[in-house]
Amino acid sequence: MRCNVSKLGCRSFEHVITRIKYTYCFSFYLCKKYILEPSTSTKPAPANIAQLRNDFPILNQTIYNKRKLVYLDNAATSQKPQAVIDAISKYYQLYNANVHRGVHYLSQQASQAYDDVRKSLSQFINARGEEEIVFTSGTTHSINLVAFTWGRKNVQAGDEIILSAMEHHSNIVPWQMLCEEKGARLQIIPMNDKGELLVEQLPSLINDKTKLIACVYMSNSLGTINPVREIIEMAHARQIPVMLDGAQAISHFEIDVQQLDCDFFVCSAHKMLGPTGTGFLYAKREILEQMPPYMGGGDMIRNVSFEKTTYNDIPFRFEAGTPNVEGVIGFGAAIEYWNQLNRKAVAAYEQELVDYCTKALSQIPQVRLYGTAANKASVISFTIQNVNALDAGMYLDTLGIAVRTGQHCTEPVMHFFDIPGTIRASFYFYNNKEDCDTFIEGVSKAIRLLGK
Repeated sequence: MRCNVSKLGCRSFEHVITRIKYTYCFSFYLCKKYILEPSTSTKPAPANIAQLRNDFPILNQTIYNKRKLVYLDNAATSQKPQAVIDAISKYYQLYNANVHRGVHYLSQQASQAYDDVRKSLSQFINARGEEEIVFTSGTTHSINLVAFTWGRKNVQAGDEIILSAMEHHSNIVPWQMLCEEKGARLQIIPMNDKGELLVEQLPSLINDKTKLIACVYMSNSLGTINPVREIIEMAHARQIPVMLDGAQAISHFEIDVQQLDCDFFVCSAHKMLGPTGTGFLYAKREILEQMPPYMGGGDMIRNVSFEKTTYNDIPFRFEAGTPNVEGVIGFGAAIEYWNQLNRKAVAAYEQELVDYCTKALSQIPQVRLYGTAANKASVISFTIQNVNALDAGMYLDTLGIAVRTGQHCTEPVMHFFDIPGTIRASFYFYNNKEDCDTFIEGVSKAIRLLGK
């Protein structure tokens, strides 16, 4: 392996030190061969999806008087397979170093492992290239990056941004902040009582002042899968870019950003088996190249003087400072895990669990379901007559059942249904029918105990 200094545009050894990302030297060849390359003994994913549960050590524990853990808060965060845990541990044990800065052995290892994830992720969502992937701390960071770089440059007084009625707060507040700063305003795609967007009303919302449509792909509080391809087609017919919040969607079906033709796509690693504090922004290359930097610091610069600073190429100009190296490496292990799975079989299995629980809950008179869209996945949101959602959640917890209660960071959704909040059970492929039965029995017990 050779160090390609000329490719980096370096003029001297000192320039190499300041400009270098990583060097392909013999020491790197050794670390790649013996440390970074995946083992050839890796076994394919089990044909029986139920066996995948064994890959998640946290699910084997018991809590509260030896209650078996039933984890149904997957929309908040997914659990992590042993492969992800091991990847993070391996990084700290064998090649912990800062990336894109050092010429030494450990930094080369860490830099290559970090950059390999960008390549894997771009392939995972079928981006046109690695430069279209910006690493962030998660979905919220990614949306704010778009709002305060692309948004500040392109949104002016009197302009409009269209959101949907079921957005997470992280896809509402940054746009409100931008609108307040610029004198712009929000327009909202309404929804019906089933939790389905009234997309047929979108054309009447679009006008010459519309600068962006930002829409959740799959609702975290209702489970609705929105017709985003249709929304994108309507928007692009008027040359309006579209940003998709894919935080929930990416865990439950395959994402192809070229097929979707979205302009931005945002996501968090922790929703899809990876670590917290890590995520990404996908944006079309031509859009990223026109966006100014969001934060200043190391690695996002090309040259710095007190008179002027020039910025690095995309995507690095948006990644100031020391990144979450271990998080990205763990994210890479999660992507490798997903690549071993039959995504269609996994999605069908999850839908079986959701349908099973939905049918059982719908037969309980005291239960009212919210989010009954024809196209939905993973989430069951409901209330219990005469039982406070928080009380129900706390009681289910004593039975070892983890659910989410409250507004789920979608307060406008709760206002639409005129309720303070719901109980949300959200499913992943490592759940099983036994989890469902325990959960349904727990709801029945909560009604008997708390409904009085």
